[in-house]
Amino acid sequence: MDVMDAVWNEWLTSNLNRGCTHESIVAAMVQAGIDASMARDVVRSAVTAGHGERATVVDTTVNDANTYEYDACPIAEGNCIRAYDRDVSVLIRVARPQIIVFDDVLSGDECADLIERSRHRLKRSTTVNPDNGSEDVIETRTSEGCWFPRCEDALIERLDRRIAALMNWPIDHGEGLQILHYAAGGEYQPHFDYFPPDQEGSMVHTSRGGQRVATLIVYLNDVESGGTTIFPEARVAVTARQGGAVYFRYMNGRGQLDPMTLHGGAPVTNGEKWIMTKWMRERVCD
Repeated sequence: MDVMDAVWNEWLTSNLNRGCTHESIVAAMVQAGIDASMARDVVRSAVTAGHGERATVVDTTVNDANTYEYDACPIAEGNCIRAYDRDVSVLIRVARPQIIVFDDVLSGDECADLIERSRHRLKRSTTVNPDNGSEDVIETRTSEGCWFPRCEDALIERLDRRIAALMNWPIDHGEGLQILHYAAGGEYQPHFDYFPPDQEGSMVHTSRGGQRVATLIVYLNDVESGGTTIFPEARVAVTARQGGAVYFRYMNGRGQLDPMTLHGGAPVTNGEKWIMTKWMRERVCD
């Protein structure tokens, strides 16, 4: 079967809206004779396109040993959220871990503006050294990026306020906006965004603003192929679509950290990938 006809699309939409897991839908499609790779791509595309009349809520718990206690997510309920100056659509909500996929967080013009004003500022991306907290270049993160300090100018201030409203977290608890660029072949292997409390280097960062609590990744361009944001423990993949975004929360009200939010950026196989990332902290972040 080379294309998905109307019958299959209706079946797929119905099962997504009933809350069926992505794996069970793919398995059913494979049993019906559809190529496994095609089935996975179709399900991913349907999820990120928001098929169905409402956002899908999915419980993707795969580790019974996970002791993280899920409490209420700060994000507003509903399928459309007023975020400061813009209405943002909710495409999908995942219950465990807490992941939400949005559409139209940024306009096409805003995305293009951010890319152009970032080009001359790009430097090879770094990651936190677990031993001493320094920012080091590593082989498993093959991107280049730059930072815009919080509320640096009119555009950045508008985006900071919009994102803070969307994430329902104080604007002064947010780190500056980070822009990342991945060329063909670029990737970021699975990692955690929170600072591991058992690593001495984390203290350097948590001493200023506390622990990170949640992340929002905004896609600034349509990636030709590859470049999905993957959550291997949750078996979730989000395709990059210009203006869309994925939110995930990894610290609850008790201060526990959710290991299910392990995530990465799959290799870009064709074209390039531009994203904007916002990290929120426990306290006011300088």
